[in-house]
Amino acid sequence: MSEKWIKAAITGTIWAASEIVLGSFLHNLRVPFSGNILTAIGIIILISISYIWTEKGLFWRAGLICAIMKTMSPSAVIFGPMIAICAEALLLEFFVRLLGRNYAGYIIGAMAAMSWNLFHKIASYIISYGSNIVEVYTRLLNMAQKQLNLQSDIVWLPIIILLIIYALFGFLAAIIGIMVGRKMLNQPAASTPVIQKSSKIKPLKYPKSEFNYSLVWLLIDITLIISSFILLNYTSWIIWSITVTGVILLWSFRYKNSLRRIFKPKFWIFFVFITLITAFVFSTAQTGEKTIIDGLLTGVQMNFRAALLIVGFSVVGTELYNPKIRNFFSGTSFKYLPMAVELSVESLPDFIASIPDFKSLVKNPVSVFYNVISHANSRLAEIKGKERFTRRIFIVSGSRCEGKTTFTKKITDELKKHNISVGGIISERVMRESNTTGYDLVDIETGRKEIFLRQDEEKWTDKIGKFSINPEGIQFGISVLDPENLKGKTLVVIDEVGMLELDNKGWAGCLEELIDSSLVHILITVRDTHTGDVIKKWGLKDTVLFKVSENDCIASAKSIINLIDT
Repeated sequence: MSEKWIKAAITGTIWAASEIVLGSFLHNLRVPFSGNILTAIGIIILISISYIWTEKGLFWRAGLICAIMKTMSPSAVIFGPMIAICAEALLLEFFVRLLGRNYAGYIIGAMAAMSWNLFHKIASYIISYGSNIVEVYTRLLNMAQKQLNLQSDIVWLPIIILLIIYALFGFLAAIIGIMVGRKMLNQPAASTPVIQKSSKIKPLKYPKSEFNYSLVWLLIDITLIISSFILLNYTSWIIWSITVTGVILLWSFRYKNSLRRIFKPKFWIFFVFITLITAFVFSTAQTGEKTIIDGLLTGVQMNFRAALLIVGFSVVGTELYNPKIRNFFSGTSFKYLPMAVELSVESLPDFIASIPDFKSLVKNPVSVFYNVISHANSRLAEIKGKERFTRRIFIVSGSRCEGKTTFTKKITDELKKHNISVGGIISERVMRESNTTGYDLVDIETGRKEIFLRQDEEKWTDKIGKFSINPEGIQFGISVLDPENLKGKTLVVIDEVGMLELDNKGWAGCLEELIDSSLVHILITVRDTHTGDVIKKWGLKDTVLFKVSENDCIASAKSIINLIDT
């Protein structure tokens, strides 16, 4: 992946992290202009980071990454936020390209990006409620003008006032971004530590679902939306009311969560308000009983249109999670986009942990943003290190009781003789006379032991075969295999990976995390009957297989040394 996309992924992730952490806070407190505050934060991040990363096209790429990260939220309402974020990034990119990386470019670009919020909101109302909403607004302002006996036209006055407020928000964001950027240049954070993962924040994944995605249904949904809008505009109220209701009911059967927004009280309060205010405006402007009915029907039509749009975009948004659509980008000029998104998903928990609370942000925004942006270079260095790292996966395979653990212990002993740092767990057999009664886990680094499996231990509810599983043993193993506890290790051993892990238990999560987020080579022991399933489940590629019955442990250790040194 190109360095430009890596930097865009980091920048977009910082932006997305601020949206997630501070967005939730502002939303819960219902802070006025919360959308503008979040946009300002995004602008500050983009401008300040452009002082250390000067690649052209960084802004729009970061905006695209941030917009895609918004799709990871459970909400299917993704179009509005995605369009807004992309538009803001594009506007800032355009004016900085046009005017240069200077005060004029940053300030005008920031003001334009912030002002987009107003145009976006106006456009959303017009798209949702149709051109009638413009007529209602105009007539209300004209009525106010007459009541106040004003001579000048005030129709545009509220919009102009809001535009000035939005532009001031953009101006302030640009100034803070410039201050942070200049501080980054004058006081480079050369020794900024890599962000430590918060134990409370789990790695994020795309929303997983058993939903049966369908490109055919996506086309049907789009067709239904377009057809319904045509009927709303060109047919009588009986036809469009029945049709739109039927379409929404059809969607409700396939998309269980699609009606969530129109079931909220806020929607129905707005429904009644729009209907009554429309009837009032129409009846005031004209006289007659028919005019009141027309006004009511116009209000209802506007609300039907809004409901169709809300639910329609929700169902289309659901279908757009289709992996086939996401994978389509791999063959286009956006071929690096999927990799950049995966990188962002991996980085997001770390950056979320670095975002301060809103109170700290307000008190000292320059220092706070400086600290957050300072982590970007550290993350870039870490990612570059990963790209240079070629992980080796070694599998010690054998039949039951063939000596996989003994084979592995001899390998680790040989590696230690060559000053190769080894960590992980070994499962030692516990014997009573000639019978196996259980297994103990051994921390390879410290030699500490913990009971793992025991025969006929009734107080432990989980079982595998004839053995009961000690929950404390599981926690012990998970702790040993935590990537945070394996820093500095060259090779990590997991003895063994089998039925438990194939059932997503035991060390399954540990193995996945080591593969996804660590810079270590991995050696696992696997029963020969499960080897193929393990390779398939974790998508292991270019594995090196050592069969206990065919390979010598010392020779195998030398092979490992040669491979991890290359």
